[in-house]
Amino acid sequence: MELPGEEGEGEGEGEQRPPAPSAAESYAAEALAADMDPWVVFDARKTPRAEFENWLETNWPSQVRRFGDPERDVGPVGWIAVYGPDYIHGEGDVAALQQDWERLQASGRPVTFDTVKELALNSGVLSGKWLIYLDSGFKVDHAWEGIARATLDGHIAVAKVSPRGPDSSDSRHVICVYNQTFTDQEEVVRLDAAIRATGIKCQLSYKPDVYTYLGIYRKNRWKLCPTIYESRFDLERVPRRSLITYKVTSTEVT
Repeated sequence: MELPGEEGEGEGEGEQRPPAPSAAESYAAEALAADMDPWVVFDARKTPRAEFENWLETNWPSQVRRFGDPERDVGPVGWIAVYGPDYIHGEGDVAALQQDWERLQASGRPVTFDTVKELALNSGVLSGKWLIYLDSGFKVDHAWEGIARATLDGHIAVAKVSPRGPDSSDSRHVICVYNQTFTDQEEVVRLDAAIRATGIKCQLSYKPDVYTYLGIYRKNRWKLCPTIYESRFDLERVPRRSLITYKVTSTEVT
């Protein structure tokens, strides 16, 4: 829920503090700021493969600082990304999506997964991503190397990872691995398999990009869960594979 403004003692009588941003609004603002800051990108469509090893070694996520290093004249970095050789950028009509979103909220209709999905289909904003959260250091660097190489080899279309945060003692990273259509369940499952093939066994969550564009994050005012799939790797099954749950209906996919 959005937090209400509070009355407080100001310089003038009756002066009020501005409303505090909700948690979801804070998360959305942080994500937007990262998107707008410069990215470090290896684009396999136009960069020689021979340059990849040096690029990877130079840009480990645990070493690249989100807000730069003024002493070394290094600026902020929003994301570290790899574009695969067959990657085609397409995000749909985001402006139309956001206009429809405003109309939906003004209409009084319930904001549910189905109503947001309808907006996504109408605007063509259909991409989504598996999210992998890892501690800074060896864990994230090792996982990112596997994802980056799979992207370079064309098994994954595009992926990105967040750089190291300002608090080095408790820094977490997120790796985002994308597919084109969040409504295509088979495509979502295939992408999970491509991620697992790199050796990653931790829990994964899947988020449609329409939620990102509309600011639907944790603790949002509509009480929507910001992820629609969850993947847990089952080490006891033979052959080993993911157990994927579609959270919208609480049904097991695999």
